[in-house]
Amino acid sequence: MRKLKDKTNIQIEVTNGCNLKCVNCSRFVGVNKKIFFMSLDEIERALQSLEGFKGGVGCMGGEPTLHPQFPEICKLFRKYIPEEHRGLWTNGYKWKEYEKEIRETFPIKHIVFNAHDFKYKGYHQPLLIASKEIIKNEKLRMELINNCWIDKRWSASISPKGAFFCEVACALNHLFDLGGGWVVKKGWWKRVDLQDQVDKYCSLCSIAIPFDKEVYESHLQYISPGNLKLNSSIKNVELYDKKYFRSDYEKNIKNWNPGIFRDFYQVSPNKRLTKEEYNNL
Repeated sequence: MRKLKDKTNIQIEVTNGCNLKCVNCSRFVGVNKKIFFMSLDEIERALQSLEGFKGGVGCMGGEPTLHPQFPEICKLFRKYIPEEHRGLWTNGYKWKEYEKEIRETFPIKHIVFNAHDFKYKGYHQPLLIASKEIIKNEKLRMELINNCWIDKRWSASISPKGAFFCEVACALNHLFDLGGGWVVKKGWWKRVDLQDQVDKYCSLCSIAIPFDKEVYESHLQYISPGNLKLNSSIKNVELYDKKYFRSDYEKNIKNWNPGIFRDFYQVSPNKRLTKEEYNNL
């Protein structure tokens, strides 16, 4: 697993609420009924804890502009995080209302705008099929976990429940009410031993597993039986209990491109950019 200090981003998950209900969202917005909004004190402590972190610090949800104190959150980002390290992940739900604050706070190239209003060239990877339920070959399961594309490319997270080595682990913690993460204090991201969270969450997750196209292009919210037992209130899901073998991996890995959904960049509403246009911003 990548060291926390080397993560591309650490996200401050100011809310897990969203105006959209996308299938297989990594925040589980389509199935999570327990909505939280971080307090300003929690957000301030989170930002203070990241002093010295060299990667990006994201304002993320859910949809972060749903937070009733979003302008105050922007002020805290400006106070504690150098401009070149601030980022915003948004679907633009309240863009018109908060555009002034957004422009003042986040560099244009650090705004990840995704209204989910285009035809996908890829699809969200299933997350709720517990790897421990479908992969009985422990060696194969650990190979996939140790090569997880989310860990290699993406972020750790802070939520009201604490700090997590992975944004999906953070979301799983809330969805299944699994206690909390690490204590949010200055320098927590310098810790080296991540195994307690790896053991706890990666066995419940399927984002590292290359499925066949019938699964990840189905637009169905799959879940394994054991995970459904952890939160029986989850509705509108499709049970998945098919066992997964190395032969499945060898077949599926050839055409597996997780996390690649669109062939354009977007940093604001109604304007899609080519890679060259984005690089020239």
